[in-house]
Amino acid sequence: MEYVWKQKPKASQATIEKLGKEINVNPTLANMLINRGVESFEQAKDYFRPSLSQLHDPFLMQDMEAAVRRIDQAVRSGERILVYGDYDVDGTTAVALMYSFLKGFYPEVDFYIPDRYKEGYGISERGVRFAAENGFTLIIALDCGIKAIDKVALASQLGVDFIICDHHTPGDRLPAAVAVLDSKRDDCNYPYKELSGCGVGFKLIQAFAKTHGIEESSLYGYLDLVVVSIAADIVPITGENRLLAFYGLDRINNNPRAGLKALILQAKVEKEIQISDIVFKIGPRINASGRLEHAKASVELLISSNLDEAIERAKLVDEVNATRRNFDENITKEAFEMLALMEEETEWNSTVLFKEDWHKGVIGIVASRCIEKYYRPTIILTESNGKATGSARSVVDFDIYEAIAECADLLDQFGGHKYAAGLTLSVENVPAFQAKFEQVVRHRIEEVHRKPVIEIDDVLLLDQINYKFHSILKQMAPFGPGNTEPIFRISNVYADEVTVLKDKHLRFKIVQDGQVTTPVCLGFGMADRAKDPDLTTVNMLRGKMRFDIVAEMRENFFRDKSSLQLYVKDIKFD
Repeated sequence: MEYVWKQKPKASQATIEKLGKEINVNPTLANMLINRGVESFEQAKDYFRPSLSQLHDPFLMQDMEAAVRRIDQAVRSGERILVYGDYDVDGTTAVALMYSFLKGFYPEVDFYIPDRYKEGYGISERGVRFAAENGFTLIIALDCGIKAIDKVALASQLGVDFIICDHHTPGDRLPAAVAVLDSKRDDCNYPYKELSGCGVGFKLIQAFAKTHGIEESSLYGYLDLVVVSIAADIVPITGENRLLAFYGLDRINNNPRAGLKALILQAKVEKEIQISDIVFKIGPRINASGRLEHAKASVELLISSNLDEAIERAKLVDEVNATRRNFDENITKEAFEMLALMEEETEWNSTVLFKEDWHKGVIGIVASRCIEKYYRPTIILTESNGKATGSARSVVDFDIYEAIAECADLLDQFGGHKYAAGLTLSVENVPAFQAKFEQVVRHRIEEVHRKPVIEIDDVLLLDQINYKFHSILKQMAPFGPGNTEPIFRISNVYADEVTVLKDKHLRFKIVQDGQVTTPVCLGFGMADRAKDPDLTTVNMLRGKMRFDIVAEMRENFFRDKSSLQLYVKDIKFD
């Protein structure tokens, strides 16, 4: 895939010098920090040394007082409370958090996760009726519910109240719940708008603790769940999320709950856990149950208090995840074959694929795979319960939720946010939806959306790659959307000691005139990339042609020895 290299803006020399002097860093680091909103000593202190005292007052969130009052009433009256959550990582971690907190002092609590295949996304009629038939009079919904107007109305008729904790974009109307906690509400003045669903749940228990004399520090044990939700749901790691993620990672690395420790052991992560480890190793295992079977298994794992029991549950989850990978690979192959045929017929701005027998649990993953190859807004649909149901994924800065909303006349329901959404429609409407969505995307898409962009923090000389510099870079973590891992451009270099690893990856050293340092570079998946049909990247590297790279700086440990390596994102030859 061809990338666009984009240099991040350079701050004024005066601003760079001022910050560099205040916090004693070089101009490169000063400029990187300014691009992350850090322009003073105080801001740098908050960025590098975040404190949980910086957490926002949860009562700034609209309806928070009403939510706390209703839980208080339920506890005092001995009502049964049902904690209800979505079946993905954000939903299951949120349910584990809320259930564990309430169960710690109140016995009349249970949890409910809808069946992906029988009930679909969000609040289901089956779930509402389950609550009413089993004597629950309060449902706390997490990571879903912001559009459940009819289901909340049904619950009210059946004598069941709702508290909704969601982070998705609201529609024109809000459900008539006792409380709707969602900082994306137009009338909500909460200062941070990008919490995960589990993060909203954390704010609710924080508010309850404030009014009931519970030490806030006792809640910090739940931050391992919150950071998993933040990483897996790919919300921005800025503001309050960065603070929650920072302390969540500290918790998960030093004293994780039994369920997460079991998953870490199962995933064989033997180094310090980072956001990327959650995204690629821990999150998919939690997700697997909800994708192929029932997400109840993931919640039971996350609320386990016994490590031996948790390890057994983690093994079962891992087996399901292995099956999920097989489905993922096979369906992705079929999707690519369909797209290859489509490409022969016309030039598309979007991808909408439908096949009735694709596994509903992996279509979101397949959508992401299609974007990796074709890089355009993508919706993958399959048939479930007589309807076409799908997952949507987007490219950088293209709002796929708004594009889907323009096709609402063809849909039964939809929900989500800028980069990911879900939708349901009649199978008969699929061709019309495909045509209309393509029309909407063609109208909305801009040239900047057509190729993936690599944003470059700065240009480095090879001798700038040293442990002192890297030690400061490490302190800028946790990395993720909004606080990306620093990427550097290194120009006019040539390669030495080029090796192909496993027929897929490249390992080589780079040499730059006038520089002593010759770091090892790793280019994952780059071994077969070609400049033209007859001249591969490997041959060009071995030919010692001059080129530029963009790369991340990483510390590598091998046989108790440490070295700094460059993880190559892209190569461009002169």
